[in-house]
Amino acid sequence: MITTKNAYLQKLTEQIQMKSVKVGKDLEGSTPPSVFIGRWSYPKVYAGPMMVGETGDTSIMDSPESWIGEHKTQEDIINYRMNLVRGKQLIKITDLENPFVEKLQDISLASKSIDSEATFGKRPRGALLTEDSMPHGPSAVIEKFDIDAVRWDKQLEKTFYDTDLTAREAVLNLHNKDVPFTAMQKAFSVGAIGTKYKRKLVPTRWSITACDSTLADLFLKEVRKFDILDTYRVYEFGSLNNYYIIILTPTEWQYEWYEAFIQLIGKEELIFSDYETNTDKKEYSSVGGCYYTSKMAVLDALVKEKKQAGLIVLREAYEGYVPLGVFNVRENMKSAMSNPYKEFETLKDALKYAGTKLKIPISKYVKQGTLLNELLHTKQTTLDMYFKKG
Repeated sequence: MITTKNAYLQKLTEQIQMKSVKVGKDLEGSTPPSVFIGRWSYPKVYAGPMMVGETGDTSIMDSPESWIGEHKTQEDIINYRMNLVRGKQLIKITDLENPFVEKLQDISLASKSIDSEATFGKRPRGALLTEDSMPHGPSAVIEKFDIDAVRWDKQLEKTFYDTDLTAREAVLNLHNKDVPFTAMQKAFSVGAIGTKYKRKLVPTRWSITACDSTLADLFLKEVRKFDILDTYRVYEFGSLNNYYIIILTPTEWQYEWYEAFIQLIGKEELIFSDYETNTDKKEYSSVGGCYYTSKMAVLDALVKEKKQAGLIVLREAYEGYVPLGVFNVRENMKSAMSNPYKEFETLKDALKYAGTKLKIPISKYVKQGTLLNELLHTKQTTLDMYFKKG
């Protein structure tokens, strides 16, 4: 009996076979630019570049921000990722003076793809597909690694040299300067942002959630100051075998995330959810990084509009869905929030509409969740109650 999302996705990813690129012990090509830092054996980590055996502009292989807008298919994305070869060395997270780590910082701050060559201890093999990070192709310990001269992105360079700036401030600044999330997160993970003595290597998975939750917390501080929406709004978007319904409610900030997996392994229909009220959530979400990235994307839109609202997200994953990493949620949510929305006077009407777009009946979501259930079953106090009609 599967009771957690993690266990379910583990079972799902075990069943998916992916063919990764075959390469020898020597590889010449380029890095998109891309790095990956694992989390096993922390506080030592396996860190290294990701390379592809072709030169020129390979940036599309590690630019999730452009995939949905450019209508890339799931096959396109898997193909990009399986062509990326990961080199790795075991490094202490504080060893930032290491020449190999300096090259990783160079890569992460680069403004475009960089020609590179590597020699591996053994032929790289295998592939990585997990529920929480983008898949990649074969990997091996790297013995020799060289890159061409690098030009850094101007904004990232400024942040790198500002060693008085906290990581929180740096992340917000970069976001406000429209630096892509992926570029900011890579810089964070190779210890290239933050105050001088706090910098360290951060596993890729953790750095993604750290950047998402840092931005979400900062946006929420702002959003709490704004006027509350006066109607229910429904935004929607679908891509990569997913469909998203986003409901903004005319309440103070509160948030519930639902995701349903429909017959991906057999006949199962599973719904996982998590929520927070208008007080800050203390424990890590049971549904993982998706929770934070979804919250960040919607709060970002609310800050821009100078409005406060509650949030309900209903996400369905359909047959053929492959976990591709948290970017999938972030980019789908951003697309949804930039589309026109529909307005409704009541939550029941908003849900009735949502029910025409989703495959699982709304009643099942209500049963599974907490906030949605409460919202439906508390009678909203209205002024009408104080004026007897006569």
